[in-house]
Amino acid sequence: MDRMKKLLLLMLAAMTATISTQAQTKRSADFKAKYQLKEVVVMSRHNIRSPLASGGATYMRVTPYEWFKWTSPGSQLSLRGGVLETEMGQFFRKWLVGEGLLPDNYRPDGDDVLFYANSRQRTFATAKYFSAGFLPFANVEIKHKYEEDKMDPLFTPQFTKMNDTYRQQVLAEINAMHNGPQAWMQSVQPTLTLVEEIIDMAHSPAAQNDTTHFWYDDTQFTLEKGDEPKMTGGFKLANSVADALVLQCYESESLSAFGHELTQEQWRAICGIKEVYDALLFTTHSAAVNLAYPLVSRIREELHHDRRKFTFLCGHDSNLASIGAALRLVYPETEQALELHTPIGSKLVFEKWSNGTDEYVAINLVYQSVSQLQNRTLLSVEEPPMILPVTIEGLTANSDGLYRLSDLDARMAETMTEYDAIKDTEASAIPAPATTIPSGSARSYTLSGTLAPNSYRGIVIEQGHKTARTKY
Repeated sequence: MDRMKKLLLLMLAAMTATISTQAQTKRSADFKAKYQLKEVVVMSRHNIRSPLASGGATYMRVTPYEWFKWTSPGSQLSLRGGVLETEMGQFFRKWLVGEGLLPDNYRPDGDDVLFYANSRQRTFATAKYFSAGFLPFANVEIKHKYEEDKMDPLFTPQFTKMNDTYRQQVLAEINAMHNGPQAWMQSVQPTLTLVEEIIDMAHSPAAQNDTTHFWYDDTQFTLEKGDEPKMTGGFKLANSVADALVLQCYESESLSAFGHELTQEQWRAICGIKEVYDALLFTTHSAAVNLAYPLVSRIREELHHDRRKFTFLCGHDSNLASIGAALRLVYPETEQALELHTPIGSKLVFEKWSNGTDEYVAINLVYQSVSQLQNRTLLSVEEPPMILPVTIEGLTANSDGLYRLSDLDARMAETMTEYDAIKDTEASAIPAPATTIPSGSARSYTLSGTLAPNSYRGIVIEQGHKTARTKY
């Protein structure tokens, strides 16, 4: 009976995935007669990169085997990642031309289109490759804050406010997840053992110093103002090795690793190690409203931009994780992917629709399946990437699967109010963001630090004070 129930649930999930894909790429005639697509805002994770460290990195010392010969320096976008992102850009172009949002071979005019990436090479390059596929007849500027390879505060999931009571609240939420970090890490012990066997850890250079197994009994968390949440201890090594293994798998055309033939279920279990690490650091609600505040503010601003048709923001998996936790988005469990919720190169897509009276929003997670990543599949409306619906906890979509934009806006405002309520009693070395001041006496800014046009509605900063402009 349980087997039959599980089979039925799997069939339902497959049907839901098919329906959701059609919902974005093949809207019905009735839907198109009722709604018009007005704007799309994309929050993207970078595509395939090399591991974050290279040379004598620890992940290289825990195996006697040679790793894949990475096609880019440590942490940078790989050659495959660039090709895949161009293909994704081409899919978005075909989709949005088909929806009538943009003409084919469009050249942006004024503020119609914005590309803004973190200043890391892998994020900037992802945006550049996407733009090449998306707008091949235009020389798109990728806005970024720094010339060097460093983090932009907009995309840095850091605490910008901190006090001891708040710190204890975040730690309490961490300890409440899956019966606590130790219990959650213990639950993936069979997978840790599997990874030890795959990499032959017992015969590695690290084994000479008695590092023959992964451990996690020394896990500690550091939550400081001006920094990202951090985890220390042995589980961090397990996360690093799992990350490198998965990236190596993406760069191949099989599911084997160092001579071991693995199933997709085993790969998803390996990604479960990464899931534990990232979720503990970035997905408690109390932490997320702080970590994701700049991006929540920016996405809200973009959804109310009068002239914007398309926005592409490019950051990291930690950005997608913290935005989801802050706004109480419910990410679907992925289909045909190794990573469980926000796969490499995935995009959180906000579609703004209008029926002439009210504005609505659909939220989807768009990503390339593992076979599309490995085979570098050409994408089109007929052969799209994976597209799964993202729901919003506590809000109800209409019969067409759309949420009222005003409801999402209220959720964003609520999240920002939670951030405002955090008392900041600790000093940090966070530098004040550099802002270009235009001429003229009347200057208004959005909460993300950009100039607010006269048409902007919401919370703005005027002469150092928050002011509420009339809402839409």
